[in-house]
Amino acid sequence: MNNESIILILFIIASTVAVLAKRIHLPYTIALMGVGLALGAAHLLNAPKISQEILYTIFLPGLIFEAAIHLRSSEMTKEFWIVTVLVIPGVIISTLATAAVLIPVSVEFTQIDTITWPLAILFGAAVAATDPVSVVSIFKELGAPRRLRILIESESLLNDGTSIVVFILAMQYLQGHLSSFDASMINFFRIVGLGLLVGTIVGLLASVTMQHLDDAMITITVTTVAAYGSFLIADNLGVSGVMSTVATGLICGNKGFSQTIFPSIRITTETFWEYIAFALNSLIFLLMGFAINLQMLWELWPIVLIAYGSVLVARFVVVTGTWALFYPTKLHFPFRWSIAMEWGGLRGALSMVLALSLPDTMAFKEVIVTLVFGVVLLSLFIQGLTMTPLLKMLAIVNTRSQMYDYEMLKAEISMIGETLEDLEKLHKRRMLSKKSMDQLKNEYQKILDETTAKLDTLDIDHDVMMHEEMLRFKRHAILNQKARLLELYQSGTLSSDVYHHLQNELDSKLLELENLGI
Repeated sequence: MNNESIILILFIIASTVAVLAKRIHLPYTIALMGVGLALGAAHLLNAPKISQEILYTIFLPGLIFEAAIHLRSSEMTKEFWIVTVLVIPGVIISTLATAAVLIPVSVEFTQIDTITWPLAILFGAAVAATDPVSVVSIFKELGAPRRLRILIESESLLNDGTSIVVFILAMQYLQGHLSSFDASMINFFRIVGLGLLVGTIVGLLASVTMQHLDDAMITITVTTVAAYGSFLIADNLGVSGVMSTVATGLICGNKGFSQTIFPSIRITTETFWEYIAFALNSLIFLLMGFAINLQMLWELWPIVLIAYGSVLVARFVVVTGTWALFYPTKLHFPFRWSIAMEWGGLRGALSMVLALSLPDTMAFKEVIVTLVFGVVLLSLFIQGLTMTPLLKMLAIVNTRSQMYDYEMLKAEISMIGETLEDLEKLHKRRMLSKKSMDQLKNEYQKILDETTAKLDTLDIDHDVMMHEEMLRFKRHAILNQKARLLELYQSGTLSSDVYHHLQNELDSKLLELENLGI
């Protein structure tokens, strides 16, 4: 079977898994990891081998750009210092702590005494980057505070760049291109700084172009060229393609989209990039299942467990330290948020991309890939599957569960009320006798009284209730306005230009509500 057919089959599998995972309320990344592991163990498909060039030039730009365009720069600016601490010293501390654990345990359990510091740092950098795809979707579904979601998303986006730069520096040292610590630091800031500069220039050019476009397909093309072009330009200049793509995505997502002619163009473009991220994530998680050596994973399981434990401890130290640092300031956040951030620091696609991108000639490549996969596997299944109960236990995401009960009771009361009105109407039309009506009325009235009593005794924050109700009514009103607008256009009351102008305004309002988590 050729590679094209296998890729098609993998997409079919990914789509099926995503649908089933949604029905059973399981994060699709976790489901994909399990299915990929099962397919790899069964040897049902001969999956194609992906080269470092393909991983860096196709997978990384798409995943990073999609994450960047959804972040609002105004919100990130407010959290600048917290995020900076997490993504620079935080990633470096996490990398070094993990590396410091790997060297002695590798000797203890496998008698491998040639895993040097650069090789251990390579592993530490690969698992330092967090990938909150599953966690953020859980946060949004359960109604976690928006600021908490912004902190996790912003940190994840930027620590990708830091971990990749550290990873590349460790690679350069192993290949003999760096000679000292000072050279490494100078190279670090050069790679990051110039990468951001390249991305800023490309992002501004793309944003100016987007302001004059009135076609969604052309806008999608411009953003695609900007995402992949900024990465390739920076990479060819020897600086960080990841940081370049981050800067390009942030500028396009804020300046570019905010000044597009029609909001519907923004909606279409963002939907396109959401699909790209889904497709790339799906392929990575499935292909990783094929790439892993299960026998070696079993042999190295003690090291995997210890490495995973060291990752958790390092994450705890970094996040708790950040919380303590900002506790006396106006930027402080609740301690229970720090616990959610610690446990929500899942490892995912980026870690696996970095591991798979190691050259085949590198010593211990298979060991590093296996260890990274093991850490990602434990992270997704242990943290991913326990995230929801933890958030509820910390009383961070009880809003939506309260609103669910409240709305369920309101809906039942509304439906019973309509049933009682129907009984009166049927009796007036002589379709129902008074005796039957009275008997049915008593039955439904009893149910209505019981449901109303439940609603009256429901423990719910009334400020939260009002906020949620107002947002939902606004969404309901906009959808009704869109339906009425379409009727007016179809009846010939409105011209095409006026119809599309008003439709775009309503779409823009809907988009704002979606950004609030509605």
